[in-house]
Amino acid sequence: MASRRRKLLKVIILGDSGVGKTSLMNQYPLAIEVIGSLILIWDTAGQERFQSLGVAFYRGADCCVLVYDVNVMKSFDNLNNWREEFLIQASPSDPENFPFIVLGNKTDIDGGNSRVVSEKKAKHWCASKGNIPYFETSAKEGINVESAFECIAKIALKNEPEDDIYLPDTIDVASGGRQQRSSGCEC
Repeated sequence: MASRRRKLLKVIILGDSGVGKTSLMNQYPLAIEVIGSLILIWDTAGQERFQSLGVAFYRGADCCVLVYDVNVMKSFDNLNNWREEFLIQASPSDPENFPFIVLGNKTDIDGGNSRVVSEKKAKHWCASKGNIPYFETSAKEGINVESAFECIAKIALKNEPEDDIYLPDTIDVASGGRQQRSSGCEC
């Protein structure tokens, strides 16, 4: 059986203080392995109070995760600022197609009764920004966190040049044929 070559992915996680970025990351180590890729997660570590975290922090990112608290409207309203700040600082070669993912966190609080940002509103925002994948999560309960990180890895890998990624064909025993692995994200 052929082995995969590991890919190192740099993922930036951004959002206001208190939205649960650290709690999300506590579900996994700072370096996690998902679908054969080692993901290094770079967090702002409470430095949101600074207007700019510096070009070195953002440069070389393969994906950016924007996190907000579904119970705090201001954290949702600030997603656009975080996205724009990232695009300015990271200067990706194709900003219109740079991979983002949005996580609406803290869905577990108060049984959802204190929620102020609807799933519909969040999905509409994501659609208006180029169909950004969206997940509702609870870092505390571990809800959808694994699915979100799998999607992050798939999105980041999708943008890598194909010759840099080794994903071997798999044998379809039932048909005796070869089946290609999909490089698309089904998130």
